[in-house]
Amino acid sequence: MTSDPQPQVVEIEPVDLAVIREVVPMDAMAAFYDRSYAALAEAVPRQGRRLVGPAYGVTFSMPTDTIDLAAGFPVDQPVTADGVVSPLTLPGGRAARYSHRGSYDGLGDAYGRLFAWIDGQGLTPGPLMWEVYVTEPSPEADPDSMVTELTVTLA
Repeated sequence: MTSDPQPQVVEIEPVDLAVIREVVPMDAMAAFYDRSYAALAEAVPRQGRRLVGPAYGVTFSMPTDTIDLAAGFPVDQPVTADGVVSPLTLPGGRAARYSHRGSYDGLGDAYGRLFAWIDGQGLTPGPLMWEVYVTEPSPEADPDSMVTELTVTLA
């Protein structure tokens, strides 16, 4: 598995997401994502909204034995909280971005490289980080060809 050679500082625009947010055990992340993405694909159209991009995974805390995260999709208009889905607007501004190519098993190491790079640049990470699953995961997908974009807001 390989990743793009260097992270970059980028200016990002705010992104409106429809999300499901929970605190989950680390070993339950895959199941959380699977059920959340399926639920969002059903719930968002009921509000007259459209999914307009690839899936996101938003992290609100550093992982321990649990992690506070949201699974979501960008939407054409903000959604209304309805017990299943909630609105979340990711902030615009400066962020560090790193494109990881390879299986999800390598994401921990990719985050390590990204945070080391942020520190090496004299930058301070902000409160949010997220993943964009550029390559849609599927049972047929070659794990080595998967692309996941990692973004960390900067203080």
